[in-house]
Amino acid sequence: MTTTMALELSHVWLALAGIATFYISRTFYRLYFHPLSKIPGPKLTAITRLYEFYYDVICDGKFLFQIEKMHQQYGPIVRINPREVHISDPSFYDEIYASSSRKRNRDHDAYDAFTLSYSVIGTMGHEHHRFRRSILNDFFSKRSVLALSDVVEERVLKLMQRFEGFYKEQSVVNLSNAFAALASDVITYYCFGKRWGFVEDEHFRSEIHKNNEENTEHCHLDRFFPFVPELMRRIPGQVLALLLPSKAAAFEFQAALFQTITMNMQAGSTSTKENRTIFQKLTDPSLPAEERSLRRVQDEVFTLLGAGTETTASTLMVMIYHVSRNESIRDKLRTELKQVMPTPTSAVTWTELEKLPYLTAVLNESLRLSYGVIMRLPRVAPTETLRYKDYAIPPGTPMSTSTYFIHRNPDIFPEPDKFDPERWIRAAERGQNLSRYLVSFMRGSRACVGMNLAYIELYLTIAHLVRRFDFTLHNTSPEDVRITRDRIIPCTDKGMLWVYARVTGMEE
Repeated sequence: MTTTMALELSHVWLALAGIATFYISRTFYRLYFHPLSKIPGPKLTAITRLYEFYYDVICDGKFLFQIEKMHQQYGPIVRINPREVHISDPSFYDEIYASSSRKRNRDHDAYDAFTLSYSVIGTMGHEHHRFRRSILNDFFSKRSVLALSDVVEERVLKLMQRFEGFYKEQSVVNLSNAFAALASDVITYYCFGKRWGFVEDEHFRSEIHKNNEENTEHCHLDRFFPFVPELMRRIPGQVLALLLPSKAAAFEFQAALFQTITMNMQAGSTSTKENRTIFQKLTDPSLPAEERSLRRVQDEVFTLLGAGTETTASTLMVMIYHVSRNESIRDKLRTELKQVMPTPTSAVTWTELEKLPYLTAVLNESLRLSYGVIMRLPRVAPTETLRYKDYAIPPGTPMSTSTYFIHRNPDIFPEPDKFDPERWIRAAERGQNLSRYLVSFMRGSRACVGMNLAYIELYLTIAHLVRRFDFTLHNTSPEDVRITRDRIIPCTDKGMLWVYARVTGMEE
């Protein structure tokens, strides 16, 4: 062996030794000297994120359920990766997701899953988020939603007409697509001021729903490798469709939406202040230039369309699945609805429906078991040292929980897997505010901006559906609605929730 070769080998061994020393030193630091070293949890989670990677990427969205097992073993606070703690205690929820008077930032490691870094949901800093949120707040206030209630009601009644047709034909209807089409039509009108006609489509075609399904399938891969979706955005849609033909429809929808946004931006705004859409507000010339860039508007619109479709559709699916299986719930709800809807086609307002206790109980129970966004969404207190029992949580530490743990806490919701609207009635009779534990839309300074829009859709749709129609499930089992995977939204082993049914009864 020559001197040169020996020297080169010595450099290789020196480099390997250096790398080994670094990882060994880091392991000891994370286990024994890190500020989180006193917080319980598996040693492997404290050492490396590969544990999380295995369950979420390799096992496809299973880490949340592994966290559940960690809590069973280690208690309500667990260190789930080298820098994040997870707390399964409803009493601590408002410390994590605090109000705007206390500063909370988001954490990149989780929110990269959304691949929408220029949207409100992708905004990490507290103050920047407040600014971007303020652009949207007026559109989703209860006053603004009520002002557009005619639009929501028209779409709901159009869906009821479609169900009349399914009753007469005695054909099977894909309720997942039907409810997604309704929600998609409403949110596209909110964003662009026009209906896309998803409810009228023969198969309730909703590219938004399909696009959500495609994107959530690889959300955890995107979270660990955020450069991948950024790279994909640079590839023309036609090329992606050729490379991935099974996803061609999703790419075509994205391209069409991008084209719509670009054309509208080039056309400019000619609307009055009283007749403005969300899109026009996002491109208002009074906003700083960087806040109305093409990428910024694209990301925000995609966020609104996706979020405005899935939570509402999933909640309606859970509702119809359980109400169809339990005639006593259906009959009790229908009897109550007759107070404000004496005939099956009576007009009714959101304000009237909100006052019905059993309808509200059914809606709340549907929200509880559909969860909203199920993925943990960490917050960071940049300046506060928080305490949970005997444990200190240093400033800058990502801390999280999930709606899955709050909504399934047996101390608050006994028999948590049971669809039991009566639990809300019993709680009200005891003077207990059970709704404070309903966090489908989250709470605090970053609660879901579209909550009021979701509520008016849910109240009106459930009322008209249950007052008029009976459904019998078709080829739909408990496994089709049992949540076993976290892909941002709740998923089953087969993917997104799917409910099929026949309309077997209709009151004239």
